[in-house]
Amino acid sequence: MPENFGYEVAERDAIDLVRAVLDSGIRTIDTANGYSGGRSEMRIGKAIAEHGGLPDDALVITKTDAQGSDYSGERVRRSLAESRERLGLERLPVVHLHDPEFHDFGAIAGPGGAVEALVAARESGEIGHIGLAGGDVRVMRRYLDLDVFDVLLVHNRWTLVDRSAGELIERAREKGMGIINAAVLGGGILADRTGRNTTYGYRPAPAATLEAIERMRGICSRHGTDLGTAAIRFSTRDPRIDSTIVGISKRERIETTIEAATTALPDDFWAELEQVVPGPENWLDHSQLG
Repeated sequence: MPENFGYEVAERDAIDLVRAVLDSGIRTIDTANGYSGGRSEMRIGKAIAEHGGLPDDALVITKTDAQGSDYSGERVRRSLAESRERLGLERLPVVHLHDPEFHDFGAIAGPGGAVEALVAARESGEIGHIGLAGGDVRVMRRYLDLDVFDVLLVHNRWTLVDRSAGELIERAREKGMGIINAAVLGGGILADRTGRNTTYGYRPAPAATLEAIERMRGICSRHGTDLGTAAIRFSTRDPRIDSTIVGISKRERIETTIEAATTALPDDFWAELEQVVPGPENWLDHSQLG
């Protein structure tokens, strides 16, 4: 996704990376119909084919995407067909409704809309479970209350420095939903060791957030770890989080990511970090859900 991260990954490197992931301790791969115009799904599908098929214990999760302003039921059906073809999977085990906050709620949730099409696909067995993946927690709450989703994916909003999704996660857990936490590195800033990255969640970070990040780096250093490790472990240690999404573009990052996700850090370390979390006014979505 060079538009977000400023660099490209060659197709052969990407395919080899996915094959290495399939041979590793990581058992879930996250993608979407619209990532890089479908190239993400294509590369994953090629890797699965070269690997001789998807291992029985591996899971590929994808997402439906609008085409321009079209997020109709028909568009969702085409999106599902495109994803099946690219990934080489007859049945899609988990499919998220992706970024619905950028479209009209009434059209998506109403008759003939995207939600209806996803429910029909689940009922027919074309997909296994329906997920809800998006940003703004206030909009996500409206969709959550439709009571048709099995999984919630939040991004950039349950991290070391942003707790916007706290109430939404609690509500989803009350409904018995699975929880996926994505972008736990805030778009890269929490893995940056140079201090030059000043964007959080793909937008300029508030001064208070930048100050908190710098103080957290110091705490991590005193405890013999680094901020990227702490950011990943913050999510994986949370018993409410069922899966944590971390972007990887190089094979050597596989093992270091697994190590970060499983490392043991003392309770006093986490207590110190909590003392410097920026206030809610600095989070991406700081309004109460109500």
